[in-house]
Amino acid sequence: MRILVTGGAGFIGSHLIDRLMEQGHEVLCLDNFFTGRKENVLHWWGSPNFELIRHDITEPIRLEADQIYHLACPASPIHYQYNPVKTIKTNVMGTLNMLGLAKRIKARFLLASTSEVYGDPTVHPQTETYWGNVNPIGIRSCYDEGKRVAETLSFDYHRQNGVDIRVARIFNTYGPRMLENDGRVVSNFIAQALRGIPLTVYGSGDQTRSFCYVSDLVEGLMRLMNGDFIGPVNLGNPEEYTILELAQSVQAQINPEAEISFKPLPQDDPQRRRPNIERAQHHLHWQPTVPLAEGLRMTIQDFQARVTPAGPATPNPAVLMTS
Repeated sequence: MRILVTGGAGFIGSHLIDRLMEQGHEVLCLDNFFTGRKENVLHWWGSPNFELIRHDITEPIRLEADQIYHLACPASPIHYQYNPVKTIKTNVMGTLNMLGLAKRIKARFLLASTSEVYGDPTVHPQTETYWGNVNPIGIRSCYDEGKRVAETLSFDYHRQNGVDIRVARIFNTYGPRMLENDGRVVSNFIAQALRGIPLTVYGSGDQTRSFCYVSDLVEGLMRLMNGDFIGPVNLGNPEEYTILELAQSVQAQINPEAEISFKPLPQDDPQRRRPNIERAQHHLHWQPTVPLAEGLRMTIQDFQARVTPAGPATPNPAVLMTS
């Protein structure tokens, strides 16, 4: 098939493209390189089945494809809060443009939504029937509410125009090619430990997250795209860890003597986050297979090749989140 991946040069997008290329598909990678990197897809340059297009999805584009994986949007707090108006334009106008394209060319459309649609949840673990607890005017709203609108648009295009959609709600995902300065908790801890500086834990560290290795996530996305279930469906690892436990796991693999520094909790930071994946298990026959210790080992190996004590400065701790 001919497959378009928006945000294809990003962390998840590039791993998805690897799988699609290995299966022999013709792949169009669309990215404006705000957070994506050409290096992530450099190994496919020169292949007759791969095309890289620099484009901002807030502007319309005409292409031909059988499937559209719509992943384009800054996903880490430090990046989506850098230009919040641009973030919500990407989620709303960009999704409108991609849905319009899918309608015109009759392509199947998969939206990469997020667990952030649940906000700071009052239901635990989170099921797809939960409507969420989101602050509509907070510093995270450009992303949280933007993705909620993207889901609304997807289902409205499906009901009104017959667009063949799939909606995935992605929980915390980690692995090689994460940006070392994106402020996410896994990359933050690994980069800090490798640089020999204290690991920054916000609040008491008792807030929880679930961490899914990127290969597991990509498998879930592909099963959703190629199956009959529309969604929304949670894709994430249901094993729950406190942020402090994650810091200690990184400590154990890199530097057991590394210090841990506690800082105030940022605004609207969710206290608990864990997916109920019964829908994914039932409809997609999918569940994660990579344990956290193994996934961290592979991620750390990738970071060791890129991060040194003299490497890029870490982001401003005042704007880091535990997402």
